[in-house]
Amino acid sequence: MKKSAIFLLLASFLSFHAFSQKDSTKRGKVGQAINKAGNTTAKAAVSATSAIKDKKYKTKEGPDGQTIYIDKNSHYYYVDGRGAKTYVKKSQLRDKQK
Repeated sequence: MKKSAIFLLLASFLSFHAFSQKDSTKRGKVGQAINKAGNTTAKAAVSATSAIKDKKYKTKEGPDGQTIYIDKNSHYYYVDGRGAKTYVKKSQLRDKQK
């Protein structure tokens, strides 16, 4: 009786493992799409909050052309692609390109 139960448990585990391996590519693409949508939403939310709450630095931009904000403590930052505030030194800022 115990051998058949162990065999049944082992067979169900192996079939589940094979199914999850086959289906992992679909979940990978869906997961990437979800991450991309989440990053876009986070970036939009943080940018909107920063535009309302903090001052924009009108004559300078970030290392890759990002909009620079100045917070209440006079620290300079920009919002990266994942929606995180990345603080930079004043020496890292460059004049705005027209």
